[in-house]
Amino acid sequence: MREAVINALVHADYAQRGSPIRVAIFDNRIEIDNPGGLPPGLTLEEIRRGVSKLRNRVIGRVFHELGLIEQWGSGIQRMVGACVQAGLSEPLFEEIGSGFRVTIYSRAQVQPLLEKIDKAIMDYVRKVKEASTSQVAVHIGRTPRTARTRLNHLVDLGLLVPVSSSPRDPRRVYRLAIK
Repeated sequence: MREAVINALVHADYAQRGSPIRVAIFDNRIEIDNPGGLPPGLTLEEIRRGVSKLRNRVIGRVFHELGLIEQWGSGIQRMVGACVQAGLSEPLFEEIGSGFRVTIYSRAQVQPLLEKIDKAIMDYVRKVKEASTSQVAVHIGRTPRTARTRLNHLVDLGLLVPVSSSPRDPRRVYRLAIK
């Protein structure tokens, strides 16, 4: 989302008066539109490969100085990577009339990509039915803090659910999410 909104602001054609940058939220997707299609000579295939032509150099430079842009041409690839990592479909990039739209789908379309440590945690919880942070830490050979971070990540992905009486419950355990 962040990358899509920043790209919309940096690449908008502000000469098109009355054409705002628009963020539309639907049940199954979010659409970010900005006025101004791709610059002449630039294709959708090229932007997916990281080719970029900056329309608004001053805005781009300010965003770069603020740390909102890391390097030119990396935003599209970062958006795709973040969606795939979260188990969502890749964003849809399209030219609509004289504008550009990024559609990010909000429902998981595929299984999220899991790191080796996350797979080990999932296998362990599947085997023992429920596990505490300290049990997971021992199983994966990491600190309880690392285990808690990984467990929270798996909860955010909707793969595990915490079972506890309160957010600070020392007896909190994690179970597989029911799909």
